[in-house]
Amino acid sequence: MKEQQFALAAVRGSYRIFSDKEKKIADFVLNDPKNIIHLTISQIADELGLAESTIFRFCQRIGFKGFQAFKISLAAEVVTPLKDIHEQIEEGDSVGSVTEKVFRSNIKTLEDTLQIADANAMEGATQAVLKARKTEFFGNGGSAMIAMDGYHKFIRLGLSVSMNLDSHMQLMAASQLQAEDVAIVISHSGSTTDVLDVLRILKDKGVTIICVTNFAKSPLSKDADIALYTVSEETDFRSEALSSRIAQLSLIDALYTNLMIARGDEGKKALQDMREAMSHKRL
Repeated sequence: MKEQQFALAAVRGSYRIFSDKEKKIADFVLNDPKNIIHLTISQIADELGLAESTIFRFCQRIGFKGFQAFKISLAAEVVTPLKDIHEQIEEGDSVGSVTEKVFRSNIKTLEDTLQIADANAMEGATQAVLKARKTEFFGNGGSAMIAMDGYHKFIRLGLSVSMNLDSHMQLMAASQLQAEDVAIVISHSGSTTDVLDVLRILKDKGVTIICVTNFAKSPLSKDADIALYTVSEETDFRSEALSSRIAQLSLIDALYTNLMIARGDEGKKALQDMREAMSHKRL
């Protein structure tokens, strides 16, 4: 079995599919990861009222050989400063140092997100969009820019896609969707008022919901049919929502590319038609 490199990312990324007992373990880990490395498997089992075998299987399910391998990975993540990958930006840093740290932060976000990437979820998202009568993108604030980028890409596929930047228009658009449609909802937190308003309408309409978010315990993750997760960290000068943008774009790119491949000749023709239509814009 291939070892997971990032323990916390593995726990966060799989949270949505955990059983109640597994969520109990996950919550215990996420609430105080530094404490876990000082406990034995029997101590955790006693604390949670679970069998040691349940905790052992939990570690295996997220990609580790056992509890010890999970604890070693967790210790490296929460105790050892990851200076080679992601250093905290400090007020006295030079322009060059800040630039390098921003790039390394983005690289780490992509690596962490790839580590928890769920191929089954991506396959499910691909098939859902392929079969949909229409696909609508939703996002607000910074996520609206990601949604617009997704619309800009997906319109090349020859599929029926749309997106609105205005939150009121998004509610109106959601109200017109049907059970045969797909909504791709992008939200870092998955819990903003605008997102929840749209989510309520989409659920009432029976629309298939694909979400792109950073939080597995958010209302959006809970109600989505298919979840694609990002992983990002926060610094004093740079919110996690900034670095997650890179991962969100990459997940949308991956979905677009899988759709283009699945569409075959139809996708190639749609792309060629798009290029021909835009050709007169170039000198």
